[in-house]
Amino acid sequence: MTTGLPPAPAFVRYRPDAGGWDECFAPDGSIRPAYEPLVTTLESMDPRLFERRWAEGVRAIEENGLTFHVHGDERGLERPFQLDPIPLVISAAEWSRIERGVAQRARMLDRVLADVYGPRELLRRKLVPPGVIFGHPSFLRPCVDVAVPSDARLHVYAVDLVRGPDGVFRVVADHAQTPPGAGFALENRIVVSRALPEAFRAVHAQRLAGFYVHLRRTLLDLAPRHRDNPRVVLLTPGALSETYLEQAYLAQYLGFSLVQGDDLTVRDGKVFLKTLGGLEPVDVILRRLADDYADPLELRNESTLGTVGLMGAMRSGQVAIANSLGSGVVESSALLPYFDRLVSEELGEAPILPSVRATWLGDHPDPRVALEQDVVIRGAYSHRIRPIDVATLDADARRALVADVLARPHGYVAQNRLKPSTVPVWHDGVVEPRPLTLRVFAVRSGHGYIVMPGALARIGRGDESSTAFGERGGSKDTWVITSGDVSEVSLLRPAEAPVELRRGGIDLPSRIADHLFWLGRYAERLEQLARVLRSALQAVADDVDGATERALDPYVRILTELGAPAPNGTSKIVWLIAQATDPASSLIKALRDNMRRNGSSVRDRLSGDTWRVLVSIDDLLGEGAEERDANQALGRVNDLVRACAALAGMSQENMTRGPSYRFYDLGRRIERAVFTGEMLRATVVTKKGQVEREDLEALLRIADSIITYRSRYLTTMQLAPVLDMLVTDDSNPRAIAFQIERIAAHVKDLPQESRGALPTLAERLAMRLVAGVTLADPQKLVGDAGTADLAELLEDFERDLEGLSEALVTAYLTHALPSRSLALAGPSVPGEP
Repeated sequence: MTTGLPPAPAFVRYRPDAGGWDECFAPDGSIRPAYEPLVTTLESMDPRLFERRWAEGVRAIEENGLTFHVHGDERGLERPFQLDPIPLVISAAEWSRIERGVAQRARMLDRVLADVYGPRELLRRKLVPPGVIFGHPSFLRPCVDVAVPSDARLHVYAVDLVRGPDGVFRVVADHAQTPPGAGFALENRIVVSRALPEAFRAVHAQRLAGFYVHLRRTLLDLAPRHRDNPRVVLLTPGALSETYLEQAYLAQYLGFSLVQGDDLTVRDGKVFLKTLGGLEPVDVILRRLADDYADPLELRNESTLGTVGLMGAMRSGQVAIANSLGSGVVESSALLPYFDRLVSEELGEAPILPSVRATWLGDHPDPRVALEQDVVIRGAYSHRIRPIDVATLDADARRALVADVLARPHGYVAQNRLKPSTVPVWHDGVVEPRPLTLRVFAVRSGHGYIVMPGALARIGRGDESSTAFGERGGSKDTWVITSGDVSEVSLLRPAEAPVELRRGGIDLPSRIADHLFWLGRYAERLEQLARVLRSALQAVADDVDGATERALDPYVRILTELGAPAPNGTSKIVWLIAQATDPASSLIKALRDNMRRNGSSVRDRLSGDTWRVLVSIDDLLGEGAEERDANQALGRVNDLVRACAALAGMSQENMTRGPSYRFYDLGRRIERAVFTGEMLRATVVTKKGQVEREDLEALLRIADSIITYRSRYLTTMQLAPVLDMLVTDDSNPRAIAFQIERIAAHVKDLPQESRGALPTLAERLAMRLVAGVTLADPQKLVGDAGTADLAELLEDFERDLEGLSEALVTAYLTHALPSRSLALAGPSVPGEP
């Protein structure tokens, strides 16, 4: 992303492509009237001022976390959202035509949806071939004859437009299932208008907030029974979605909860959100989840992203879903050839925005003839299939394409090749032309549609425009000139407006708390593993005499107790280095995978600094050392310990002390107490108390307590004081007693239905843990009977800690049974599960 402003000579050197349409410059080289205020302001602006403003804008994008997830990358690799500082400007007259055309197209698509899931008159009249509808994977038979609120199925719509050399905008793709990009358009506007306030005022660009006000109102009005305060949620596929952070940004701006499929549950035909405070009814779902993934019970049965019973809840009218399930069928590129006729015959109107000329090869007598033309081949049913420019294929590739098309012609559409218009883009110090695609958004209002007075302008590379978010390129803000006064509507609360003070959190989705809890456990386990490896490798580095490997025995026992494979005759030093440097190590790989999964699932809840630390840990664990050298391994493990400590520090210093923090810290405290018990069992219990100095020093080094121990006892190394420091000393942050006190405090502060009720199972287990560690006597734990008492105490602790963990999961994180409020809610809906 650039951080500088093009000086005036850059525009002078700008040369649009010959034979095409340029948005900024006319064929004679003059600036188009709509662009004149922008270019004039840019040329008169101090580049240093803009550089400072643009740097602030770039920082805002980074802080808001707007990125793409690179599709198919298991590591959750993210690509920064590329925003060009020079906006696209469209005149009021030209936008009026686009606005009317988009609204017309949305009305027609909504009518098509009502027909194909109802009387199917369009098929009977042969206005649309049956294969276009019934061959589409998003045609959902369970949705046939299902009533929807206000008889509207298409509530939010987006369309991709490309302007050809003749200056006419044409439709190249419809987005009716889960239209993406509205959040990016909003972020673009906020960043660019703040960087160029003078130009924004000079252009008299329309504001976008009114569109989001209409979107919010439309969704609220969909609520069954018109509740006074309906709950609306935005349903996301999850952290691996390409536009997950954009979805989170949009949900936050609209004031809706961002949820995943397992955040919701269907009971008695109604949809509920699983929160820490219990099950809360959901009235409206704005979804970004594909049609057939929404309900594994009635739709795609292998889906793990949806909610069981959601189709039934929609059918019974207990929840409104926008857009209605099954709406993806009208996204088909195979519908484009028939769309203009549909508008003429069904609406009785001339098409305002023509579709790009196309042929569905499933309706072509000889697809080979179509392939001989100057066409681009696209997938008929999926926008994800990359377009194929037939003219660029060599002989072998052409033969392969012909064979594939002849085998399944219904899967392809041949579109006339359209040279897209270009727009000025600031790249590497110069302004150069790039191809443009315009994504325009509309929301239903009454019986019509309101179009966003702006758009997401996508810029491509080379001769092709960009429509998919995963493609390289970037985007622009789109400024639409207003013919009247500029609206001052905003969803953002004015700075001087009074706000209601809040300190809650019980409406935190249970899934978020669950992922934070396990992220805490896995992060703590990784840190403890790193500390064991560091202490062991330090012992190797300190062994200047190259003597026996005996000093490594306690570390080997601890690692095998944690689950590492035994050395089995291999040199202990070589074995330790492998455990520290091999990314395929079972311990490292399992922890890395689990941390990645849980961290990605709460990405929108983590600060930028915390996320960067998690990424750095993932990178450290994913790189194997080129040389199996103890000093290199020690340096790498030291880096890992520091990164883990930074992550722990982030939670302690930056997380608000609410439910999110409590569950994360509960995970860490439980895991640290369990680990300390495992470490003592491996070094003390297994040796029946016959520990040696090396064993005790290893315990203290791993627990980072050796300096404190020496300040108390000098050089005397005995088992009882070591047990006091690691088990019963509540002032030592590494002791079991310290963890148990924190655990009990967290459990006491978790939300409950009634504070006057009897203690919960988790509270009773926490009290028993506190009593056990308070009554423990380190001197008696290693008395004449050996370590039997210590072993019993550690077993009691581990059993109660795991029991407490299960109790927390059952009470707050799964909602396997209806809550008390649901049990009193009344009889179930007849015929529903």
